[in-house]
Formats: sequence, structure tokens, C-alpha cells
Amino acid sequence: MENQSSSSKENFIKWIKRFGFWGFIFFLIKGLVWLALAYYVVK
Repeated sequence: MENQSSSSKENFIKWIKRFGFWGFIFFLIKGLVWLALAYYVVK
């Protein structure tokens, strides 16, 4: 039970790190798209 718990915890941390990177890229691009849309609407 102990081994499975630490293994799933490692997988969870690995998944969080992967999602953190891709989540950052996704929100960066999404933010830039919103800024571009706002720019064109105001212009």
C-alpha cells in the first residue's frame, strides 16, 4: 500500500508539472489572443 501511494504521488506530481507547462503556454496564448481581439475592437 505504501509503495503504490508514493508511486501515484510521483505520477501526480509529474502530471501537475506537465500540465503546469502546457497550462502556462495555453493561458499565455489565450491572453495574447484576448489582447489582440481587444486591440482590434478598440481600433
